[in-house]
Amino acid sequence: MSESQLCDSCFKGVTHEGTPNGKWEKIGGVDCYVAVPEENKNAKTVVLFLPDAFGVQLINNQTVGIDYFHGDPVPEEALSMANYSGPWDRAKWFERHVNNLEPTRETIKKVVDALKAEGVEVFGATGYCYGGRCTFDLAFENTIKVAATSHPSLLKIPEDLEKYLAASKAPLLINSCTTDHQFPPESQAKTDEVLGNGKFAPGYKREYFEGCEHGFAVRGDMSKPEVKAGKEGSFKSTVEWFKKYLIA
Repeated sequence: MSESQLCDSCFKGVTHEGTPNGKWEKIGGVDCYVAVPEENKNAKTVVLFLPDAFGVQLINNQTVGIDYFHGDPVPEEALSMANYSGPWDRAKWFERHVNNLEPTRETIKKVVDALKAEGVEVFGATGYCYGGRCTFDLAFENTIKVAATSHPSLLKIPEDLEKYLAASKAPLLINSCTTDHQFPPESQAKTDEVLGNGKFAPGYKREYFEGCEHGFAVRGDMSKPEVKAGKEGSFKSTVEWFKKYLIA
């Protein structure tokens, strides 16, 4: 998979219902959506939420997140790409945010550095689609202690897997699915081959959700039982992964 490509499934989905309970804050000069547990017993540990192309502005994504698109996510109305007729220009958005990932990486670094200055010592990251690429990059640098990603995009297979094996110490969870042009069955199998069966000593696990397609974990159609099960299952597996490796 080329780092300069995203698929049509990266830009479609369904808006979810709910009321976010976090708040917007500036961290390192970057807009971040921050949600803190009622009993924040470990203020030195932070989970970075690395969103898909719709950013942390999409209600589906509002948990803890970095606005690394700087107020320029794909508009929510574009979830239904077949009917979208607004002014958003996909090609120009690609040029700004996909063809060159360095500004995104620099933005994440600003937030991480600012949080470290505030006393945060341990980071985990969960990345979705575009955010999966960012999660891998953070793991390569061992900025994060634990990594989780759902339907990751922009990975180079097998190069990124081999680099993960050689450079990272972060246990890795991948939530995968049936139909995914970004992380298809052959990439899933190759990932298992490179990292599975104890080859990646810190820990590796791949969950698979039958009947789901790319984007299911954040913008899937919850009226479909298999998608609802996939979204809830991927959330559960991610929480359990962090409990096992981040806060244990």
